[in-house]
Amino acid sequence: MAAEFDLLVVGDANPDVVLAGAPRELEYGQRERLVAGGDLVLGGSAAITACGAARLGLRTAFAGRVGADAAGRFVLGELAGRGVDVSHCVTDPRPTAMTVVLADGTDRAILTSPGCLPYLTAADVPRGLARHVHVSSYFLQPGLAAGLPALLGELRAAGVTTSLDTNDDPDGRWDGLAAVLAETDVFLPNADEARAVAARLSGVRGERLEAAAARLGALGPAVVVKDGANGALAWESGLVTRAPAVPVEPVDTVGAGDSFNAGFLAARLRGMSLRECLDVAVTCGSLSTRAAGGTAAQPTWKEL
Repeated sequence: MAAEFDLLVVGDANPDVVLAGAPRELEYGQRERLVAGGDLVLGGSAAITACGAARLGLRTAFAGRVGADAAGRFVLGELAGRGVDVSHCVTDPRPTAMTVVLADGTDRAILTSPGCLPYLTAADVPRGLARHVHVSSYFLQPGLAAGLPALLGELRAAGVTTSLDTNDDPDGRWDGLAAVLAETDVFLPNADEARAVAARLSGVRGERLEAAAARLGALGPAVVVKDGANGALAWESGLVTRAPAVPVEPVDTVGAGDSFNAGFLAARLRGMSLRECLDVAVTCGSLSTRAAGGTAAQPTWKEL
């Protein structure tokens, strides 16, 4: 029987309070500072990826945890309003995660209260629902991380393809990924993350990006790296493919990497070549920066 969904995205979802033009140095002592702008938007790498995929026409479901609070209702409403199925999202007695993004041009600082995120587990992930499963924010969800190698192995044994975007490790340790990557079909880090994971696995620091991608790919996955102004790089089966950046004047870069993920997965699930997948991904990531927040400017397939 055919899967009900093309894509199941597993991971984090939370409100983002995005403050534009934030000062680099914060003053305590109850000092008040004014910034250029502020928005309340849907956040979380998994949530933004899910919205981008649905916008591109994939039948998309989301599995994660939110609290039984106003923030959780906001998250579920935003996801559902963008065409993402949320019937498999768990409502937790603990509070929904919350994030404040301090944006300064294309750079940003991120402050997150994890709330119920650490309590998501592999048991919360529905089986047999989609033909591809993507996992986001590995290091924010230790309960899920502990069971992830077995979960991904089970999914692949059932014919489901898998992908992973760890996002940043707040502790800077980058532990536990060798077993996970061995069960991952596509690994989607940015350049800094790719080098950090490769260095943790090998003890070799300062590698060129191509060498770091090859080291990660030797564990099994295709490695697709977001490389900022340099576009993107992919390593698969010993071959390196590059795609150039798409020039845009960014309004807000929050979630651009997640929109990149959505574009890559949408193209790959359509059976496109690796270079075509990279071009779609880079374009999706770039176009998503045209408005505040991670989802407001995500493109449709027709727009691409």
